Amino acid sequence: MRVSRLETDFNIKLQYRHFPLHPETPAEGLSLEALFAGRNIDLESVQLEMQQRMAHEGLPYGARTMTYNSRRAQELAKWAEQERGDHAIHNALYQAYFVDNVNLAEINSLVGLATRLGLSAVDARDALTTGRFRDAVDADWDRSRALGITSVPTFVTKNRGLVGARSYEELAAFLESFGVTPRTPPASSTGSSQT
Repeated sequence: MRVSRLETDFNIKLQYRHFPLHPETPAEGLSLEALFAGRNIDLESVQLEMQQRMAHEGLPYGARTMTYNSRRAQELAKWAEQERGDHAIHNALYQAYFVDNVNLAEINSLVGLATRLGLSAVDARDALTTGRFRDAVDADWDRSRALGITSVPTFVTKNRGLVGARSYEELAAFLESFGVTPRTPPASSTGSSQT
């Protein structure tokens, strides 16, 4: 994926911030038809375009029919990042939502995702039921609003954003505009050897 490549090529650390995308979505979810009702959107074309975009990135994309409230998933992600120290939870949540059509508002589904990553089911359930990470997600939402973010993905560096799924080259240029330079590749041996 392009963001993983950026982390490697530029020696940067990506930090996920959560965004309130359709926070009004009920816990049981909403059909895509209902979500986009009255917007004159051809869902079949949109789905095909998304499949093509994801395929270009080497990512799977299923035949989604529903959208789900992602608030609990964001709280789980905050907890899982703290537990593992990495971003594996985001890949698992992507797979669950965009490929497997899992309702990310259901605690049992989220606990199942956590255990598949080798995390404690008991601790995951506790993090979700006690709301220990509610304030951290609220802070992300507040930051998103303060920065004027209205869609995902948005890449932010030094309070400036780049909106939308962008090519690796565009993202690299965005970083370079702030003086972030790519790592120097290791020198290759150019001498000749004699036997």
